Amino acid sequence: MKTQEIFTVVEDELKILDKNLKSMVGARHPILNAASEHLFSAGGKRLRPALVILVAQQTLKKSSIRPSQRRLAEITEIIHTASLVHDDVIDECITRRGVTTVHSLYNNKIAILAGDFLFAQSSWYLANLDNLNVVKTISKVITDFAEGEVRQGMIQFNSAISMSEYIEKSFYKTASLIAASCQGSAMLSDLDRAQQSQYYIYGKHIGLAFQIIDDILDITGSYKNLGKPTGSDLKNGNLTAPVLFGLIEDIDLQHLIENEFENNIDIEKAITIICNGQGLKKAKDLAEEHIQTAISSLPQQSFHNDNENKSFYALIMIGEYILQQI
Repeated sequence: MKTQEIFTVVEDELKILDKNLKSMVGARHPILNAASEHLFSAGGKRLRPALVILVAQQTLKKSSIRPSQRRLAEITEIIHTASLVHDDVIDECITRRGVTTVHSLYNNKIAILAGDFLFAQSSWYLANLDNLNVVKTISKVITDFAEGEVRQGMIQFNSAISMSEYIEKSFYKTASLIAASCQGSAMLSDLDRAQQSQYYIYGKHIGLAFQIIDDILDITGSYKNLGKPTGSDLKNGNLTAPVLFGLIEDIDLQHLIENEFENNIDIEKAITIICNGQGLKKAKDLAEEHIQTAISSLPQQSFHNDNENKSFYALIMIGEYILQQI
């Protein structure tokens, strides 16, 4: 299977998801409604719901994907989008996914309320799945988001943070939702706890790899790829894998960070130092390690039909797809 074929396996399901998202988050107040419409019209990779659907296809054997799993895929994307709205306020991002952020379009108050509204809507739909274990698993993600943001805020411009602290923060901010949604999909397929745990571990390490590659793109990517300015995370003092590896090699990078990029050209200097060193390569190697861990955690199964076969290889190829973003 080629990486471009991954999303064709779930293409029809994702089309249904895109249609449903706008109706699911429709708000009575016109501004909240407009904010929601604006968010979902921007699109995005839809990686998280795709993973929910792929796990469902892989674990249901000969059965069709269940309505509860389709709804979980939608809930996952709503929760992810809600977190981005709050992130953009905290990070003062002007654009996201190539379009103007909600707080830039309206104001911070509307953006925070829009994010809260989306979290509330996702919680309501989650409760209506009538599966307490899934509710517990996914609900914890929202607290993880808050903990991740607090941790990130506490270590901004701190060049002494360790790689393990970075990985832990990345789990809370990104990998937690992917891990929980993969596990939730397995739960809804009535798998035993051991297999549910295997899909959780798969999602966790895919999520960590995704975040590391996203952090590499913050250093190397163009506005076209990111939908936001290059170096925006670094400028905000969020020290990521390529930066931490770069700090080991060059003391000048440490000085630039500790002085919080006081001069206009300091961000450009920092990016040049990182790009000229081994930080980007080491960060990519770290992402590859997490992808290999994710793949090795997948339960080995015999295939009962062609679609099940395709979904299994799509889960494997997601890692290659993530790596190809850089």
